[in-house]
Amino acid sequence: IRNQGVEVETKPPKIAYHETIQGKAEGHHRHKKQSGGAGQFGEVYLRIEPLERGGGFEFVDKIVGGVIPKGFMPAIEKGIRDIMRQGIVAGYPIEDVRVEVFDGKTHSVDSKEIAFKTAGKLAFKEAFLKARPAILEPIVNIEVTTPGDSVGSITGDLSSRRGRVLGTDVMSSGAAVVKASVPLADMMDYEPALKSMTKGRGSFTMELSHYDPVPPRIAQDLVAKFGSE
Repeated sequence: IRNQGVEVETKPPKIAYHETIQGKAEGHHRHKKQSGGAGQFGEVYLRIEPLERGGGFEFVDKIVGGVIPKGFMPAIEKGIRDIMRQGIVAGYPIEDVRVEVFDGKTHSVDSKEIAFKTAGKLAFKEAFLKARPAILEPIVNIEVTTPGDSVGSITGDLSSRRGRVLGTDVMSSGAAVVKASVPLADMMDYEPALKSMTKGRGSFTMELSHYDPVPPRIAQDLVAKFGSE
């Protein structure tokens, strides 16, 4: 690239954080809007609870007695899915949540899909903020192949990156394989660090393992950053 006279601006890759909840809560919103002759009205009561990690999203219609007609339920779900894509506390997609819509009200003239979409979205937001929201970060499994005399440096460095060393295998050649589980956010500069620690003789492979809640300090930084944007 230098030979071609092209300037390249590089940035660290973005970490795919997610948002979720750790508790149960209820939310309610009444959307009422009057402008000229046409009005909008929709009222939604819902409850949310966490699913197991990787559970995705469940939407359940618990309406009894037709207080919200079936035709408006897709609009409520769409409003919820829209805000889940946007995120609420830090701007990251929301996952592993179950939503039950259990009550509401309609107006014979003013109830429209847009009203229930808005009511569902804002009822979900209210419940989410009460349900102990959390930010999840990707955790990777890493295997580092290193000369035996660098094992101590490798394990110490991984621990400093919030990593958990799972074990070390020594090969007949004298090399070693260090296995660890580490937050992806702390591995962005690992390649040059490994090169320095092993004098260029180390290598590693990495794959996504799972998602875990970030520590409170990091969560606060992510929320503050989102609030300032």
